[in-house]
Amino acid sequence: LCVSCKGCKRDCPTGVDMAKMKIEFTHAWKKKHGWSLKDRLVAKLPDYAAAASRFAGLLNLRNRSGALAALGEKLLGFSAKRSLPEWQSTHFFNSGARGATREETLAAERPVVLFVDTFNGFFESANAHAALRVLQAAGCTVHVASKQGGDGKHLCCGRTYLASGMVEQARAKAGELLDALEPFVARDIPVVGLEPSCLLTLRDEMTAMGFGERAQALAKQSLLLEEYLAREAAAGRLETLRARLRPLAQPVLVHGHCHQKAFGAVSPVLEVLKLVPGLQPQLVESSCCGMAGSFGYEAKHHAVSMQMAELSLLPAVRSAPDAIVVADGTSCRHQIHDGAQREAIHAAVLLARQLQA
Repeated sequence: LCVSCKGCKRDCPTGVDMAKMKIEFTHAWKKKHGWSLKDRLVAKLPDYAAAASRFAGLLNLRNRSGALAALGEKLLGFSAKRSLPEWQSTHFFNSGARGATREETLAAERPVVLFVDTFNGFFESANAHAALRVLQAAGCTVHVASKQGGDGKHLCCGRTYLASGMVEQARAKAGELLDALEPFVARDIPVVGLEPSCLLTLRDEMTAMGFGERAQALAKQSLLLEEYLAREAAAGRLETLRARLRPLAQPVLVHGHCHQKAFGAVSPVLEVLKLVPGLQPQLVESSCCGMAGSFGYEAKHHAVSMQMAELSLLPAVRSAPDAIVVADGTSCRHQIHDGAQREAIHAAVLLARQLQA
């Protein structure tokens, strides 16, 4: 069984939803034996990210000090051989990035809700800024999803809680998300996301949390950025965006996140990148990158994580030193950074780079 099982039923010899079974088992086991400090740090990341980002310079010292990395491994279990995501003091949520208001979006001709997750909001803000720019260039009125009440606080799908077996807390996060997005879903407005593991939680686990038709309706409206753009292109509604994209002759390698593979969402990435004149993306025939969320960050799993990456992904990246590497998963990009010393980018960033002023 793949350590990163995402419930790929058509490929799994068991024929059952192992992903949900894994969550239920983790929940029962941790409820009996307790959650470690590492478990809580991973699970509660969306809750403390805004506060922690104020100390970005201090927290990022861990990646620059072997002594601090070793101490972190001893106390928390995060491998000293693995870098941790870099905090940003100026991130998407405090950068002044503005989309349309709820009212403007609900009244717009081509409305879209952009769901910016914790990872792309606090650690890799360039991805969220790029997605906003690309959607606006495509002629969309874009509302950045936030909690109700106008406080600007970001929403969470509950993925980190699910990974740690904290089902009740994940359900609370899902409930907040459903409440905030309900007016848009009621009008069939697409909800577009960037991180596969987060956005596709809206299409999978959230529908099994007891929310009924509300969750089913949101699942139908939830799309990864490339899925949405591919759909719009097929309907002939991306001519404005297509006309603004500059040619690119540089080779491009694409690595699919496990969630994208499980939901058949890799092909749209290739289709959308081909909107760029001259771009012929090449898909890396790879299995899981080996990170599987927090799995690859743990000292006890680091060796296995790297062995999985060396099966196909890292050799492919090393064999194409001149290629741009595209990977939508934050953990996938991190594995490529640590294992091949290359900076992979989100597809949204590549599209935004090719936009003419």
